[in-house]
This record gives sequence, C-alpha cells and structure tokens, in this order.
Amino acid sequence: MLNKEERKKMLKLARDAIVYYLDKGKDLPAKEDDPVLNREMGGFVTLHKHGRLRGCIGNLVGRGPFYLTVRDMAKEAATGDPRFPAVTLDEMEDIDIEISALSPLVKVDDPEKIEMGRHGVLVRQGFISGVYLPQVATETGWNREQFMNSLCGQKAGMREDAWKKRECDIYVFTAEVFGERDTKD
Repeated sequence: MLNKEERKKMLKLARDAIVYYLDKGKDLPAKEDDPVLNREMGGFVTLHKHGRLRGCIGNLVGRGPFYLTVRDMAKEAATGDPRFPAVTLDEMEDIDIEISALSPLVKVDDPEKIEMGRHGVLVRQGFISGVYLPQVATETGWNREQFMNSLCGQKAGMREDAWKKRECDIYVFTAEVFGERDTKD
C-alpha cells in the first residue's frame, strides 16, 4: 500500500503531531498532496517505550484522509489511551512509533478462515466489540483458540467462547505494519 517514502513521511508526521500537541496543546496543522496518503483507510498508531506498550489507538475504518488519521491517532495514543498516563515531552526520545494501515473489514462466517499473524480480528456482539491487530498473534505466540478467547474474554468483555456462537459477528482485516525501527537508514 505505502512505499518507503510514504512510510517515513507518516512516521515523521506521527512523531511531530505528538510533540506539537504535548508542547502547544493543539493539533499540528497538516496538509498532504500525495494521493495515496489522502485515501480514506483505517489506521492505528502504537507507541512502545523500551519495548513495552505505552499507548495504542486507532480507527478500524477510514474517516478521512489517512494522513489525518495518523496525525489524530498518534496524538490519541500518546494522550488518550485509558490504560496509560499521558506521554510527556521528556519521554519522547524513548518512544518508538509503529503505524498499522488497515484494509477494509471483511465478515467471515467460519473462524477457521482467520489466518494467525496475517489477519486482525474484530468481534462484535450487539453493542460490545473488541479488536486485535494482526501482530498480536505473532507477538504473543497464541494459536487461533487462545487469540479468539482472549479477544472475546479479555479485550471485549464477552464470554471467552462468544466467538463460537452465531450471535457473534467476526470481521477480519489485514494491516501493513511499519515502525521507526524498520525505517532507520
């Protein structure tokens, strides 16, 4: 989806957006002419500090140009993830940024079609939902059953086995994942 230069541009935008917001308390003004970065697509921004999760926020579906999704989700990952206190300017030198550019959601009727490490998964039952990005399976080493049980039971707050029931809708997506560590020259 994105070439090397577009990836670098998005990672720089994410970092600049966080620093600008932490320093000035408002959104970084941004404009982008690249048609690829102006496409509407979902995206997540994940922050790590010394290899540990420090924040992760995103949109599963595009709600505007991708570059604005990256800018806004970077700020939210740094300041709005309820699992963590807001990142400080002093921490920024220790923060590694990772971006996930998402494909559209596709509903699956058979959980066996979920490919671990390739698919991210959204489960939805009524108004309750939860999502794991594709890299969660790789990072944890979980098999499909462990992945889905955790997604439903821990992330979404459903019964662990909710994904096995007809009332639970399952959607998959792929993600192009890239980070600052990947783009260092």
